[in-house]
Amino acid sequence: MLKKILITILAVLFCSRLILASDLTDNIHQYTLTNGLDVIVIENATVPLVTIEIDVRNGAFTESPEYDGLSHLFEHMFFKANGSIPNQESFLERTRELGMTFKATTSEERVNFSFTILKDSLEAGLEFMKAAITTPLFLKEELERERWVVIDEYDRNESNPIFHLNQEVSKKLWYKFYSRKNPIGSRDVILTADADKMRTIQQKYYIPNNSALLVAGDVKHERVFKLVQEYFSDWQKRPDPFLEDVIPFHPQLEKSETIIVEQPVNAVTIMLCWQGPSVSINTKATYAADVYTYIMNQNSKFPRILVSSGLFTSISFSYQTLDHKGPIKIIATTTAEKFWQAKRALFEELKYLLDRDYFTDEQIEYAKSNLEAREKYTWERPSTYVQSVGFWWTITGGLEYYLNYIENIKKVTRGDISKFVKKYIQNGSYVMGILVSSEDKEMIGLNLRNLYAEQ
Repeated sequence: MLKKILITILAVLFCSRLILASDLTDNIHQYTLTNGLDVIVIENATVPLVTIEIDVRNGAFTESPEYDGLSHLFEHMFFKANGSIPNQESFLERTRELGMTFKATTSEERVNFSFTILKDSLEAGLEFMKAAITTPLFLKEELERERWVVIDEYDRNESNPIFHLNQEVSKKLWYKFYSRKNPIGSRDVILTADADKMRTIQQKYYIPNNSALLVAGDVKHERVFKLVQEYFSDWQKRPDPFLEDVIPFHPQLEKSETIIVEQPVNAVTIMLCWQGPSVSINTKATYAADVYTYIMNQNSKFPRILVSSGLFTSISFSYQTLDHKGPIKIIATTTAEKFWQAKRALFEELKYLLDRDYFTDEQIEYAKSNLEAREKYTWERPSTYVQSVGFWWTITGGLEYYLNYIENIKKVTRGDISKFVKKYIQNGSYVMGILVSSEDKEMIGLNLRNLYAEQ
């Protein structure tokens, strides 16, 4: 019955005249300025709004330990004084004049800045973006104020016990270059950062030949290209930052490791992490990973056996697509009383992931159909869609991966899934982190010696 309802919903959705599947490439237009700036226009006249976004190949993966977290701090300084706007107050006043809603994010391999405005403000919006991205001032008083905003964000994360588990597992998983997988950064580095470090980041990464400008909404690409040429053509091209400073590749884990993280929690959480595929090195595996993790999170044997049995209260299976290896992650929550039995059951299940009856061919096709539907649904809203396109441009170095994503998802076979699971999970070393309170740890006799004895 559920499947019939889903099919009906999808039929209604894709018969509506917003953006049909066949229109995707017709509505995306790409142009590159002589300075290397990629310009991507997504035409969608559904509502009279325009979203303007800059995506930059920056983020944690560019950060050596002395710069750990400064991509994130730089993101915050974007909304401050620049060559056209004298201070943050004037910046915010200009956003109100333009009726602008804005946001920015920093992740492992991407920093993006975007805002949405009325379509009549397109030219003013491009002018605004040009000044913000090319002429930041990094005023001392604004930098001092903003570093504490970032530290407050850090403190909020630290108040969540799962944050500590994730950080400690990541330090083991990416043991050699941890700072390059740590977007939130180091408290000490953030507190001591100065304007010189901000300018170093700007001059190295915030350059046209390392960026994409995306414009989505009620626009015509011809006009956008003309305006971008007018406003951005004098943005100075610089040497490729990744030729000058090659990003080190994360080495494989030599052996599996286990850690215990003590926090004041009421449950026990097990986090299992593996190093997953790189999108540029093993592209095919990333599609198999998406299909497989979707199956595992639905009504497959994996959650049925582990959750429906009462051993775990929740369990999730994920993979994050990245160029410098994405993590494969299982997060499972249980009680202290059931911990040992639950842990044994989890590891027992990992042995059977590739059994023929563990998931059906129908489940594979269902996963592929739903991944397609989920992707197409993002096409409906330009302000969301542009962020998805920008993400894939940054992570994969262009649009080819994204534009062919659905077709390649459809090609995934059981054999592709088997290769992914065997290589990266069953034959891969992992890091297991256990989040537990001090009281529960003592009650169940949890220590590294007896954990390793069971593995």
